[in-house]
Amino acid sequence: MQTHNLVQGSPEWKAYRAKHFNASDAPAMMGCSPYKTRTQLLDELSTGIAAEPDVAQQKRFDAGHRNEALARPLAEEFLGEELYPVTGSEGDLSASFDGLTLLYDKAFEHKTLNAELRAAFEDMATINPEHRERSECRCLPLMYRVQMEQQLLVSGAECVLFMASDWSGEELIEERHCWYWPDFKLREQIVAGWTQFRADLANHKPAQAAPKAAGAAPELLPALRIEVTGAVTASNLDAFKSHALQVFGGIKRDLQTDQDFADAEATVKWCAGVEDRLAAAKQHALSQTESIDALFRAIDEISAEARRTRLDLDKLVKARKDSIRLEIVSEAQQELRAHVAELNRAGQWQKPMVPAPAPDFAGAIKGKRSIDSIRDAVGSLLAAAKAEANQTALLVTRNLAAMAGLGAAQLPSMFPDLQTLAVKASEDFEAIVRSRLAQHEAEQRAAAERAAAAEARRKAEAEQAAAMAAQTPAAAPIAKAAEPVPAPVPLPAAAAAEPATLPLGEICARLGFTTTADFLSGLGFEAQREGSARRYRESDFPRICDALIAHIAGCRAKRAAALA
Repeated sequence: MQTHNLVQGSPEWKAYRAKHFNASDAPAMMGCSPYKTRTQLLDELSTGIAAEPDVAQQKRFDAGHRNEALARPLAEEFLGEELYPVTGSEGDLSASFDGLTLLYDKAFEHKTLNAELRAAFEDMATINPEHRERSECRCLPLMYRVQMEQQLLVSGAECVLFMASDWSGEELIEERHCWYWPDFKLREQIVAGWTQFRADLANHKPAQAAPKAAGAAPELLPALRIEVTGAVTASNLDAFKSHALQVFGGIKRDLQTDQDFADAEATVKWCAGVEDRLAAAKQHALSQTESIDALFRAIDEISAEARRTRLDLDKLVKARKDSIRLEIVSEAQQELRAHVAELNRAGQWQKPMVPAPAPDFAGAIKGKRSIDSIRDAVGSLLAAAKAEANQTALLVTRNLAAMAGLGAAQLPSMFPDLQTLAVKASEDFEAIVRSRLAQHEAEQRAAAERAAAAEARRKAEAEQAAAMAAQTPAAAPIAKAAEPVPAPVPLPAAAAAEPATLPLGEICARLGFTTTADFLSGLGFEAQREGSARRYRESDFPRICDALIAHIAGCRAKRAAALA
């Protein structure tokens, strides 16, 4: 970490922050800050103009700094070390610490205690005490965890003492604290988020600031004047009707902007007011006469038109808002798909390896009423999804490089599920690759051993056949080879008394091929029958092998004679 000799809050410190991505801004970048949107942060960093705090915000900031200063001695007591305010950076990532120990191994972060933090500390109390020390900090709101994770990233500290306190003057009312430990998965998300933020910042064009949309209804209609006795004695109803219908016809129904929607919503209320005033005029006229058909028909016609306009416009507002919400979400989904497709093209992989994230855009815009708030919510979620896809692309690149380094890239048949495997954590991916390589090598060794054994058997059989052929008298005429092989020498009397226990099936299994009792009988070996079973003496087996070798040698010699 590179430290900077700056006083927090000074103009120099503010100028430094304008050129770095700060830990206190990380929640806004991640879209989890209730105080600043991601779009507002883009506007600030692209223009260099930050919004000035209003009176209420400044009071809150001042109270926070005061509480932090009062809580610092408590933190030093917990740590057993002094704390020093430090501003540090790692590349373009920065953090301003409420306090660091002398060796920069522990950090201190203070917030004013509020209802949300009280609830978080209550949740910590429900965690199993055996696992509480390192897991309790996960109960803290995400915006605080994001800020402290960047602090640990910049400083390299082991942990952060997070403290929240409430003071009355210099009297402590309540204090809560816990340790925040690194969350490396969150850290990866922050780094990826800033990477995407840099790309967005390079192309960002701040929108022109517009005042909050305030609805403007059409111009007021002239006051409707009706005087009656037994008949209508004075009325401007015809002029009123003509003017009213002209105003109704000029009401804008092509709604695009927040201003359009605000105008339409105000007009809906205005139409309801017109209906009410007409009803009152009608009632007033009724109080003066029992029936004036022309007057009532005109009033009813105007009132009906006002009601129809109100209902149509109200439906149009709702329908158009829903339509624009769908358009915003659809545009974001298309942009995300294009981003993922570009990552896959840039990777130059044979198949798309980066899957498209599935952000909950519908959930993000739920409850949002203005077009600007919908766009900002969708934009923040889209940026997070792009950052996630960027992380996945880097992971796939690392995994495939590791695969090539292990020599597995040339064995695609071993990895038919590569698209699924490539997005696994690097350690898991490498373990799977090594396991499959080991299995492949074992199969290769087994196949080689089988081949070598078969070759050895072939050579041994060839050598044995050659040896038996060499024992045949060389001077004997070739035609003699075709004569039957002499029967084996009869067994001695002791061998003849040996019991027959060797089944024909066992002989075939030992030889590795099937022979019959009739064939062995032709070689001079008679079996003893036990029902359908044929059994031989155990001492017959080596003699059967010799007879088979001699028989094969004879067949070979006979074939050679025929060819000669």
